[in-house]
Amino acid sequence: MKIGILTGGGDVPGLNPCIKTVVNRAAEAGIEVIGIRRGWGGLLNYNPDDEADRAEWLQPLTPALVRTIDRYGGTHLHTSRTNPARVRAHELPAFLQARFPIPEGAKHVDCTPHVLRVLEHLGIDTLVPIGGDDTLSYAVRLHQEGVRVIAIPKTMDNDVYGTDYCIGFSTAVTRSVEFIHDLRTPTGSHERIAVIELFGRNSGETALIAAYLANVDRAVISEVPFDVERLARFLVEDRRRNPSTYAICVISEGASMIGGQVVEYGQEDAYGHRKLGGIGLITGEAIKRITGIDIVYQQLAYLMRAGAPDSLDRMVAISYGHLAMDQILQGQRGRMVALRNGVYTTVPLDTILQGVKRVDVAELYDAEQYRPRVTNMLGKPMFLY
Repeated sequence: MKIGILTGGGDVPGLNPCIKTVVNRAAEAGIEVIGIRRGWGGLLNYNPDDEADRAEWLQPLTPALVRTIDRYGGTHLHTSRTNPARVRAHELPAFLQARFPIPEGAKHVDCTPHVLRVLEHLGIDTLVPIGGDDTLSYAVRLHQEGVRVIAIPKTMDNDVYGTDYCIGFSTAVTRSVEFIHDLRTPTGSHERIAVIELFGRNSGETALIAAYLANVDRAVISEVPFDVERLARFLVEDRRRNPSTYAICVISEGASMIGGQVVEYGQEDAYGHRKLGGIGLITGEAIKRITGIDIVYQQLAYLMRAGAPDSLDRMVAISYGHLAMDQILQGQRGRMVALRNGVYTTVPLDTILQGVKRVDVAELYDAEQYRPRVTNMLGKPMFLY
């Protein structure tokens, strides 16, 4: 047996401990592991007719090679947002251009037949993709094509449908809380209002939980369009009541004002997403215009996913790696490892396409006051969702 493992989408802390666990368990079972570099981009760009390509896109993984990778963050295998089913002209490798011409009027071409050829050429029996809903949506496609897939969910937004927890979430919240508290110093010293922008395209869970733990004054999440004038009034009153004369608001990058649009820029990626960011700056400028109070604006962005994983992300990443190998050794296919109701389990891989995971606004958020609202704690899971 030979396993191929890859990481796709945004990097998060915890990927390397997960990779290391899979490699070590596979070695104990006498199974070879091939690391696919740069996510699905490795399978798209590898030319099976040119062995000089091999080191660029593939890396044999052994216990000796992965011995220390769990000590740092990011992903040893690197990553990309490549989608082999939607390859645009500038992404198409030269050696595939004749075989996969883009039809007239189309923006992209499906190169899945090439990916299937590469997997067969490499003798990969099972794929272990680690990623969010975009990366894993292509894993579903390969499963439908007959490829044996055991998937592992990761994303700091914690929004993969079918699991309560994704690798990277705890560390993102931990980093956010630390930086929010650090920003109290300059905000209080200058008696300002801080607007702190956190990652979160469609789900505001990271911002909501960080706001809850850091006890900020107001929180704006992706799921609820907000009235900036009402928000400004709340923050002025929060600042007035604070003996240190400051207030703090966190905001998801995917948030939008009532009647406004999500702030996006740049070209769409292979999954149809444009880059997000800037709603915090726009909101801060509006608050200053309304109130006359100076603003501290900070976009945490990649700092949320920087550095080594915290203990919870290490625990889940290692456990997911073991659970994935259990599934492989049992001959399973088309499964995603998961945590549900505090218990490790698996779900059918195509579960990720059957719904969306969002904040339960009615249960956890005060949409009038722009604050986390947690009542009736009895029976709630650890992370509240």
